[in-house]
Amino acid sequence: MAGPVGVYISVPFCKAKCTFCNFASDVFGAERMQHYINRLCREIRGAHTAAERIEGSLPRAVDTIYFGGGTPSLLSAQQFKKIFQHLRSEFDLNPDAEITLECAPGQLADETLDELLQQGMNRISFGVQSFVDQETTAVGRLHTRQQCDKEIARVTAAGVREINVDLIVGLPHQTAQSWQYSVERAVASGAPHISVYLLEVDDDSRLGREMLKQGSRYSAAAVPSEDQAAEWYQQACDMLHEAGVQQYEISNFARPGHHSRHNLKYWQRQPYIGFGLDAHSMLRAGRDAVRFANTSDLDQYLGQISEPNSFQIFGSGDHTTHAEANAVGRGQAFEESLFLGLRLNEGVDLDQLRRQFGEDLLEETMPALMEVRDAGLLELYSDNIRLTPQGRLASNEVFSRLLIPTAA
Repeated sequence: MAGPVGVYISVPFCKAKCTFCNFASDVFGAERMQHYINRLCREIRGAHTAAERIEGSLPRAVDTIYFGGGTPSLLSAQQFKKIFQHLRSEFDLNPDAEITLECAPGQLADETLDELLQQGMNRISFGVQSFVDQETTAVGRLHTRQQCDKEIARVTAAGVREINVDLIVGLPHQTAQSWQYSVERAVASGAPHISVYLLEVDDDSRLGREMLKQGSRYSAAAVPSEDQAAEWYQQACDMLHEAGVQQYEISNFARPGHHSRHNLKYWQRQPYIGFGLDAHSMLRAGRDAVRFANTSDLDQYLGQISEPNSFQIFGSGDHTTHAEANAVGRGQAFEESLFLGLRLNEGVDLDQLRRQFGEDLLEETMPALMEVRDAGLLELYSDNIRLTPQGRLASNEVFSRLLIPTAA
């Protein structure tokens, strides 16, 4: 019998768009948001029928739900109630299911929080990014440090014990002192989980275009260098370790027992299904996985379903393409297991890879693994490999060097 799946719900709405962001999210009116929720719920209703066309079945058991964005906390209590009604009609939520809400500080109404708690929401991820107002203002965030402190205290008092604080290293105007302050504030907040991301600026974002053109409107000149950001990232790793918040993935740190169960599904290649704009899914595990992804075009997504039973994963001829489904070949599944596993501090068990995918693929990869090890980016202990601290900073380089030319 298939194990439980994780569910991801994409809510691509924001009050304001960050200057560095080019995700499938934007600022929309209430009518557009309601149209989206209606469309999302129809997609959930058709999930099992759609999955059967490519996988055979979609398990009813669900042990994690993650509302991501965008800013899901902008939805109303009634909109969340409707989403959960549809989820519960199609799936069986485990009693101890982890239910996470991404939240912008200051953008979660009391009524909405109450409804979410009634529905079983037990984890909130705050997009703080920085506890320094100058830095958040420069990238278009609407909250202040004071709001962050108050919001974390408010949801804690309401009974939410699983709290994550997102931080970004490398923001415009950030300094070594201000970064240290943000890390210290995150620890002092009592949040048992902290995420640290290196600033990634999309070339097509406002900040990205300005950096290419050397403009000044969005503080492009105040973005720290890559070397500075790398040094501050390592500083955060050291500070969090000393505070008892242990790193378990390149960007994620937690106190014992507070890891993100939903995100671990991605890194451990466990099945999950995504609903909404630009949502991705992977059904089945191991070497038999199949992946598909929804469109990132909102107009296309909203226009694809006119009838409750017309949901399509993919089509041919003149049929509307909802998402492209791809069976993951043995070589690709091997690479995914290797790369995603290396993101975790526990590393990868080579013997398990050998048993799951065969000796030939591992033998083909070993010369590159040894080269990366000799460069100081990888550690090899018996049959376990893991990235070094330097390797985590250069993980994209490591993964590109480990690609198998014949993977399929």
